[in-house]
Amino acid sequence: MKGIAILGSTGSIGVSTLDVVGRHPERFRVVALTAHRNAERLAEQCRRFRPAYAVMVDAAATDELRTRLADMPDAPRVLAGAEALSEVAALDEVDYVMAAIVGAAGLMSSLAAARAGKRLMLANKEALVVSGALLMDAARDNGATLLPIDSEHNAIFQCLPPARDGGLPAAGVERILLTASGGPFRDAEPESLAAVTPEQAVAHPNWSMGRKISVDSATMMNKGLEIIEACWLFATSADRIQVVVHPQSVIHSMVQYTDGSVLAQLGNPDMRTPIAHALGWPERIGAGVAPLDLFGIARLDFEPPAPERFPCLRLAYRAAGEGGTAPVVLNAANEVAVAAFLERRIGFTDIGRVVEQTMDRLPAEPVDLGGLEHVLGVDAEARRLAEQQAAALVA
Repeated sequence: MKGIAILGSTGSIGVSTLDVVGRHPERFRVVALTAHRNAERLAEQCRRFRPAYAVMVDAAATDELRTRLADMPDAPRVLAGAEALSEVAALDEVDYVMAAIVGAAGLMSSLAAARAGKRLMLANKEALVVSGALLMDAARDNGATLLPIDSEHNAIFQCLPPARDGGLPAAGVERILLTASGGPFRDAEPESLAAVTPEQAVAHPNWSMGRKISVDSATMMNKGLEIIEACWLFATSADRIQVVVHPQSVIHSMVQYTDGSVLAQLGNPDMRTPIAHALGWPERIGAGVAPLDLFGIARLDFEPPAPERFPCLRLAYRAAGEGGTAPVVLNAANEVAVAAFLERRIGFTDIGRVVEQTMDRLPAEPVDLGGLEHVLGVDAEARRLAEQQAAALVA
């Protein structure tokens, strides 16, 4: 029986994780559930899964959660604030941590899990983008196991041989083929994208995701962040990673070997598959996902991404090449720009403009691996500059 803490349990990844966990009550015990402000859903989850701890980051929502659980005989201990996320991630009774908090807000709790030597199931790509060296070093130095939950990285993990000294070249890997659906605007004329609304941008054709991640998919910034994440996870460089647009979202990624072989992981587009893989690894457990019907799919298409349609992909390759704090700036500016777009303060094509202008104004510098303060300071400055750029576009 493994104890699990789910950080971000009310989001799409958290809900899917609980669905898989609920199918295996003999294997998993929910120790802690956390949310930002969705007290109603978190209360429902607490009543079903009976965790020992419940964390609500938003103070007002904490009071609401306590009220909703007041009549529960074995109510969990309710903790408040962002610091409590790190506290429950490091609990002795927690074996596995699902890091499913969107954005840089999930960084500290992911680091806490790594430092506590947990099995860290990482759905928060920004934690690696912002502080890849810190997180990977923490996992290595403390005996933590880091398993990727993004469907693409999980697929790559499944297609790679066991790690060897010397990285991918020593294992005979030539390159990683990172698949992308192309989002809702894969075939759109570039000049039409300026009129895209938030409702159109979040309507992903294949996946059910949160609003921020859906917008990132529409701009292909999510694929850019995944390039940087893959560099850290698999100890490689961006020039060994090729993005392949695959509209059916059936092949989740591929690995090309020096002998000409290409290994691919296929499955229906359902996040419960990579979640179940990470929960059961190195075994396989049921996920509740329907078997893949190859005859129903009938065809698999592939094409290169159009650079004029997806400038954010170019910016991510730039950040990966520059290294240092460039990915920190890229991620922070993107989070600000996406929020401004969803609030209808800027247009869809302005997202890339805000990111590029922020990167131009805040050049990359070496990351101080001795501490997190430097990274957080760059993150804060990038957000300030991005807000300025967004406001200037409106003016």
